[in-house]
Amino acid sequence: MRDVLADDAGRELADVLAELDADLARQEAALAERRRRLAVLLAAGPGEGEPMSPALAELLAKAPATDSPTAAKDREHLILLDAAGAGGQEVYAALGPLAADPAVLALYERLDALADASVDDPRIPPLAADLVASVPDEVFAAIPADGAVVAGFKEALLAEYAPAQAEVVRRVMEAFVERGRG
Repeated sequence: MRDVLADDAGRELADVLAELDADLARQEAALAERRRRLAVLLAAGPGEGEPMSPALAELLAKAPATDSPTAAKDREHLILLDAAGAGGQEVYAALGPLAADPAVLALYERLDALADASVDDPRIPPLAADLVASVPDEVFAAIPADGAVVAGFKEALLAEYAPAQAEVVRRVMEAFVERGRG
């Protein structure tokens, strides 16, 4: 409060407090919407239609059909992030060309093939590099620098994969952080 008041020297206290209250109300509404969407997601039984934003639905409609278990996981992760309010129309639009690219299915197949591999499998480094290279620069440009980070998401995500697959995903996530800084 002291910092806010110092930044707003010369303004009436009532004006500063009203502005703070309005900002808190916006944050509260955003959190309530995220919680509402998560509640719908949690209440949906297995196989029931997942709630998602129209932008995510449009993105997923572009993806070619596949039986890949890792492609199914990606879909679930996107739906979860979308329900948590961590996605965004601009990011989904930037991902559109990638989702529609049939070559991505080959990357999923390579990741699927690591289901029973060890974490020192020589296929891990080149697959991680190919996955990172497949993401267009526009995706990184569309991700806000101050975007929401869902607490525990990385750990939960990695726990869903077999060890060698998790190592690929971990390397990809690290490379994305580095690429996003550039």
